[in-house]
Amino acid sequence: MRGRGRAHGCRPQLEIGRPNMRSSGFGHALFGLSAAGLALLSLVYGNFAPVVEPFPAWLPWPGIWAYGLGAILLAASAGLFFAGTAVASAITIGAYALAWAAARARPVMLQPLVVGSWYGLAEALGPLLGAWILYAVLRRQSGAPAATMVTGDRALRLARVLFGAACIAYGAAHFAYAAYTAKMVPAWLPEPMGLAYLTGAFHAAAGLGLVIGVLPRLAAALEASMISLFGVLVWLPSFFAKPVPEWAASAQIRWSETFVTFLLAASAWIVAASLQRSRLGLAPTAPDGSTPPAR
Repeated sequence: MRGRGRAHGCRPQLEIGRPNMRSSGFGHALFGLSAAGLALLSLVYGNFAPVVEPFPAWLPWPGIWAYGLGAILLAASAGLFFAGTAVASAITIGAYALAWAAARARPVMLQPLVVGSWYGLAEALGPLLGAWILYAVLRRQSGAPAATMVTGDRALRLARVLFGAACIAYGAAHFAYAAYTAKMVPAWLPEPMGLAYLTGAFHAAAGLGLVIGVLPRLAAALEASMISLFGVLVWLPSFFAKPVPEWAASAQIRWSETFVTFLLAASAWIVAASLQRSRLGLAPTAPDGSTPPAR
């Protein structure tokens, strides 16, 4: 794919005309829209959207940070949809997600044996790894002359393994907090506790498949489908639920969790698209859009 489909000016990046974009366009678009939603939340509520809590007291000018980061994230989200700015936008969103992950790393250091601490970190790592893989795919599509330390085949394999580890953490949280998870199961579905355990097992299985490289594309597609359904069946209906569920007590929490859920789903779809040339078996040595190894 090198040398084909080079960017021309600011033509929309999602103008579907290249093989990679036919399969990764949905994840790409959902990633940009979800990140834009979090940016708008930062601008409306004046805080770091995914974290919800106010900025640390020691940080000077919290308002400037909140609105500045929100404006930067919104601009980067829009930039994902234009060929001339998509690569830089993926880097910017990745940096935002890195700050989010850093904020979630402290609880892990303070309480390393608490599953919830790892869940918070894993939730932040999902978009970071999604941005990483999206950047690598976009860079290769732009006809970049050579792979770099973060876009080479080994780097992408590492990103997928880390994403798989995050999925395992999601599954562990389902088991550790099964009663809480069961409360989120729609009332019209049977056996909420059983579904909490079942979906936890599916998260763990999908993560294991990505970590060890067995059926990785199927594993990523399963994870993407589960998270997407969680957003559609749980968080979107929460806006209309009467009375308001205790796990969605405020409008800010509902909006934040909705956008985070779809951002995680988009990241999983991006992972699946990067594996589109695998035959549902072992992970390929060269991800889609790269030059095959010499034989």
